[in-house]
Amino acid sequence: MQRRHVLRAAAAASLLAASVAAMAQGGYPSKPITMVVPFPPGGTLDTVARALAQKLGEQMGQTVIVDNRPGGAGTIGAVAVKNAPADGHTLLFSASTMVTTPMTLKSAPYDVVKDFAPVALVAKAPLAVAINKNLPITDVKSLVSYAKANPGKLSFAIGSTASAGHLSTELLRRASGIEYLIVPYKGSAPAYQDLVGGQIDGFIDPILGSSSFAKAGQLKVIAVTSKERVPSLPNVQTVGETLPGYEFYSWYGLWAPAKLPADVAQKLNTEVNKALNGEMRDKLLQQGVLVTPGSIADFASFQRDDMARAAKIIAEGKIRAE
Repeated sequence: MQRRHVLRAAAAASLLAASVAAMAQGGYPSKPITMVVPFPPGGTLDTVARALAQKLGEQMGQTVIVDNRPGGAGTIGAVAVKNAPADGHTLLFSASTMVTTPMTLKSAPYDVVKDFAPVALVAKAPLAVAINKNLPITDVKSLVSYAKANPGKLSFAIGSTASAGHLSTELLRRASGIEYLIVPYKGSAPAYQDLVGGQIDGFIDPILGSSSFAKAGQLKVIAVTSKERVPSLPNVQTVGETLPGYEFYSWYGLWAPAKLPADVAQKLNTEVNKALNGEMRDKLLQQGVLVTPGSIADFASFQRDDMARAAKIIAEGKIRAE
């Protein structure tokens, strides 16, 4: 009888240990995950976020809700995540403006390095140099020639201050030695409306944003900002083919509040990389977006280098939020 009790106790202890181990491995996520996107629905960032949320939800067995919280050039959504519990159930999916916007503000509402834990660099989006269809400009060479022959006449839109499009527009001006007026807009949608309507001459924005207009013949994409030509636009040259060394991307990453437990961060990073290696990769590639699976350390290093590059462009261009 005593031996039977000992065996039962041992079995119970074994089951308890197995249960605890299972809970440790499967305890996260324990409820739906909210992925905050700090910009309105639509656009490349939102498109990538929703594709990633769907895949993560399928893989992790919990719903991943995309919560658009626009305003403050992305700072409102970022602050909401900064102040959320660091348990992995509230995440921030944002663009490179996450690190550049604070550089343009007198008083930044968050510190990218201190207030957030990097989880994964998800994708890089080459930008398209889009031009009004009625201008006699078909490539970067003719853009430079036209600008020099018509000093002060050209105008380029920017969708938001310190965005990748803004910084790449500044770089193009310096690399080519031409001058044009930079006109700020509140988002890409009104910028495209004026570009198609002829109120503005050019706009540099992620490829996905300009693709539908280009296919409809409403504007011309004369170049892309990536190092190599993109599969979705094989006949469109890179800016670097005319201006050697020019290369620029918008990029998208996933962050959590600071002090996220290391095991949760690693699980999220692993799941993101799994999502990026398959159907999602192929789908985004056709839309001009390059997925970038990698480790947490890879993302932290990339973020650090990009912040240094952006700070230089912003300082030299005297870029400040209005």
